[in-house]
Amino acid sequence: MAEKKGVKVEKNYQTDVPFKTNGNFHVKGAANLDWGMKKRLANIFSPRGGNTLMFAFDHGSFMGSVSGLERLDILIPQLIDHFDVLMAARGALRTCVKPNFRKGIVLRVSAGASMLNEDLSREIISVNIEEAIRINADCMAVQVFIGARGQLLSINNLSSVINEGSKYSIPTLGVIDLGKDTEHSSQYFKLATRIVAELGANIVKTYYCDDFDEVVAACPVPVIVAERNKLDEKDALSMAYKSIQSGACGLDMGSNIFQCSNPVAMADAVGKIVHNKYSDAQAWEYFCDKIKKGGK
Repeated sequence: MAEKKGVKVEKNYQTDVPFKTNGNFHVKGAANLDWGMKKRLANIFSPRGGNTLMFAFDHGSFMGSVSGLERLDILIPQLIDHFDVLMAARGALRTCVKPNFRKGIVLRVSAGASMLNEDLSREIISVNIEEAIRINADCMAVQVFIGARGQLLSINNLSSVINEGSKYSIPTLGVIDLGKDTEHSSQYFKLATRIVAELGANIVKTYYCDDFDEVVAACPVPVIVAERNKLDEKDALSMAYKSIQSGACGLDMGSNIFQCSNPVAMADAVGKIVHNKYSDAQAWEYFCDKIKKGGK
């Protein structure tokens, strides 16, 4: 086993060199996967550009009734056509998403303490593979706490889900969560994303940071950027643009959508960045124009 001592710190990420794939499948690192895996990944990432816009509303599984998500039965029908994929817990899917929804489904399969507990890093696998198959999930999502007290448990959770998913060609999304005692530097995100990818996750979800192009270059599977907190609309669009420009294959927008004064307009503006190569300035202009027209 290599030791820390003497390891060279400076690295060449060659961020100007595209990822080398062995084939023409549009999802990064998936060229050698089987047909079923590719089919499910294609339900998540658009074949026309390789990117995705995800709407995550799994917050209630540990935060309860979140501001903006009080009535999923009202909000979800308004937004469902404006995203490529939904990420949710099974209870929310079964009660608030119509089964004729034709886009991607990412099922959260890990669960842990509520916000009343100081340590959220000790999760368990709460949904088994048979349930994921019954729901017809395109992907299973597991929280991973690198550097937190529950790191070993979450790595075990991730590995077990990857192993079970591989039997039935269901991909796994590793969600990098932030331990409160961890330094959230670009070096941390390079470490965390690489660990999760090398353990076998097919997609990694993390946060934007400095030198994010290096984080993406070093990760051999698609990276989706999640929001760290609620921003004003202009700053959220700027973060979205910088993420895509740095090589992210998608965005996961939750509170910056459902806590926006006009969620539909914001979702469409972010979608323009993800799929239509809009700059943040163009997306902001698009958003303002939609607001003037009543969000339509």
